[in-house]
Amino acid sequence: MRRSEFLRAVDAEFGGRAAALVSDLVLTEIGGRTAAEALEAGVPPRDIWLALCAETDVPVSRRHGVGRLEPRRR
Repeated sequence: MRRSEFLRAVDAEFGGRAAALVSDLVLTEIGGRTAAEALEAGVPPRDIWLALCAETDVPVSRRHGVGRLEPRRR
């Protein structure tokens, strides 16, 4: 997962709360940092996404494959 995919996934899942969750919610699974702090520290976006999902009880069925753009048609 790339950073851009992470940001799309957060926006799609949390809508208007996305920015607040990324900047304010402390995630214990990634060392007691916010998602924004973890991104700056170089934590892989996929790890942050999964920690955010776990912390906010996102169902497993919505945790994988989100944030990706549709493949280009040839």
